[in-house]
Amino acid sequence: MRKWLYLASAVSAEVTGTLALKGALDSPALYLVAVLGYGAAFIFLSLTLRAGMPLGIAYGIWGATGVALTAVLALVFFAEPLTPVMLVGLACIMAGVILVELGNRENVMDETSNGESE
Repeated sequence: MRKWLYLASAVSAEVTGTLALKGALDSPALYLVAVLGYGAAFIFLSLTLRAGMPLGIAYGIWGATGVALTAVLALVFFAEPLTPVMLVGLACIMAGVILVELGNRENVMDETSNGESE
């Protein structure tokens, strides 16, 4: 459970940093928030990996969730467009992450049934 909290924190920090980067174009003080957000994202991502989440899963979820949240929040905060084509793209990204996660679960189940540990 701890690894998922670290991953959620990594995603939140990365999205915050990215949105702050856009906001810093009008308010340069937000560059500090962007730097802190990206720094925190990498710290939390490393804690996620240290807690035992496989790299492919952690990075896939971090990247895909970050892209999706950033696109939606850019619509909310900056009135950037979110077109139907973009929505299909986001759905494809999320489907890909789900498939990678399901593939990992099958691998873990196979290892467990063969007497190997994660």
